[in-house]
Amino acid sequence: MNVSSVQPPFVNPSVPFTGSIQGGLQEGLQITVNGVAHKFFATRFVVNFQTGFSDQDIAFHFNPRFEEGGYVVCNTKQKGSWGTEERKMQMPFQRGNPFQLCFLVQSREFQVMVNGNFFTQYSHRVPFHKVDTISVTGTVGLKNISFQNTHVTLVQPAFSGMQFSQTACFPPKPKGCKPKTQTPTHTMQSVPGQMLSPYFTAIHGAVYPGKSITVSGTVLPYAERFYINLHCRSDIAFQINSCFDTNSVVRNTRINGCWGPEETYIPRSMPFSRGQGFMVVITCEITGYMVAVNGQHLFEYNHRLQDLRDINVLEVGGDIELTSLET
Repeated sequence: MNVSSVQPPFVNPSVPFTGSIQGGLQEGLQITVNGVAHKFFATRFVVNFQTGFSDQDIAFHFNPRFEEGGYVVCNTKQKGSWGTEERKMQMPFQRGNPFQLCFLVQSREFQVMVNGNFFTQYSHRVPFHKVDTISVTGTVGLKNISFQNTHVTLVQPAFSGMQFSQTACFPPKPKGCKPKTQTPTHTMQSVPGQMLSPYFTAIHGAVYPGKSITVSGTVLPYAERFYINLHCRSDIAFQINSCFDTNSVVRNTRINGCWGPEETYIPRSMPFSRGQGFMVVITCEITGYMVAVNGQHLFEYNHRLQDLRDINVLEVGGDIELTSLET
């Protein structure tokens, strides 16, 4: 699948905010909210996906609450009446800290990522195509709200300047790489090239034997690393982490927050080069993954998570310009 912007972002909108989603929600649409919970007064905030500017029909109500140790409420309102709450007894947001909140529309559910990590999923209770409006209220400040359609061909350059001037929220550092020095967001323009903030997209049909995933892009001239993750809910079923300081391609799996043993052997030299294009093809087989780079087989990786049908989100990030994804 390929990726592209579908409408201009809302930049520095005041809260409470209500804005139209051009064309309404569609499968494969990703909405990213960048903001910060107020440091001293944050109690709760809300992101609603609704029909029109009225709050009588809300398909997805996402409501982080900082009281009682912190938790998140998800719900649906139809004709003014709330349904049954779903509570996630975790708080991924911190008062005073910036956040990146991604909503990915899938055929049966919303997938929600916070700061590069899978947080929850919410099954559709009403047809999502009825949603044409997003609203944000509560004790929160907004930097921007952006839209990307993972079903549309991506035109190079892959991402607009607006995306790269926003906060770059990286997931926990993949295993096997030297820590990368993070630059403050207001000096992001001083970084050579364009650093790809984590990009998430659905894997249609999930992973199964015979399924192939292709990631194409260009490594930045001063790259330190880039990575490809296959997510299984909150776990990472398979990570490919290319580190240029050690000229290594590290593979691993993260289950329940814990990384397993790394695999680093490859039968030839580092297949990626700074400033050069690449194409990675990951093919799922019965026993594991076969990985080829630029048309040449590189390594195999045995399955450590066996529930292949739950592996349904692809993440790509690091020091690259992404040109296309095919899943």
